[in-house]
Amino acid sequence: MPEGDTVYLAGRRLHAALTRQRLVRGELRHPRLSTVDLAGRRVLSVRSVGKHLLIRFDDGTTLHTHFRMDGSWHLYRPGERWRGPVHQVRAVLATEHRVAVGFRLHDMALVPTSEEHRLVGHLGPDLLDPVWGRAQEDEAVRRLTRVPDREVGVALLDQTAVAGLGNLYKTEVCFLLGISPWTPVSDVDVRAAIRWSRKLLLRNAARPEQSTTGELGRDAQHWVYERVGRPCRRCGEVVRSAPQGGGTRARVTYYCPRCQSGPYP
Repeated sequence: MPEGDTVYLAGRRLHAALTRQRLVRGELRHPRLSTVDLAGRRVLSVRSVGKHLLIRFDDGTTLHTHFRMDGSWHLYRPGERWRGPVHQVRAVLATEHRVAVGFRLHDMALVPTSEEHRLVGHLGPDLLDPVWGRAQEDEAVRRLTRVPDREVGVALLDQTAVAGLGNLYKTEVCFLLGISPWTPVSDVDVRAAIRWSRKLLLRNAARPEQSTTGELGRDAQHWVYERVGRPCRRCGEVVRSAPQGGGTRARVTYYCPRCQSGPYP
């Protein structure tokens, strides 16, 4: 699933390409929106909120999309070949100079801009909010600690507590804190977890590569994420994995049993 920094970068690129431009083509290939024609509307802004993307138009409407597990937006020049199968295209927004194509966008809605809160109002503080400050941090702490006995790895993925984290950053933040992802929230320095989360997201928000180690070389970008059966970068112990969470929310969690203290499954 795309992390918040991936959605943030897509929003920045779409904002730079489409803002203040009038659409010459605006197709939404979604069952509930297939009859909508966005051509003629001018794009006012594009912004991300956690893992949600909001494209605002000059007629007072907003196009909302969510990447879920495999969605993405691509940018092309007019006439350039699209890098993806046509049957997976869910949106085409074209100006005179650029074409934005949305692939596998399972969640899509067109709402009055004044009603965006219906789609994103349930989210916790956005870790990549440009006006992030102490108030947002305090609110994130409050929300993350409201269920003290919840496993911290589960809590960090709860978008209603704090928005933008996915399995990669959850895993790496727990490693950097030296705690098991199965540690109860009550035994965790939650403020430190939030600060590490924001720091890692900001580090990668301007590039497609996602590094938590500070390295961009092959097989050097992560501490334990997707390194099961291989040596921990810090101590050499074998990295292990186990599922965490229930049902459709279950995720494979990676950890070093020597570097990370606390309970394990």
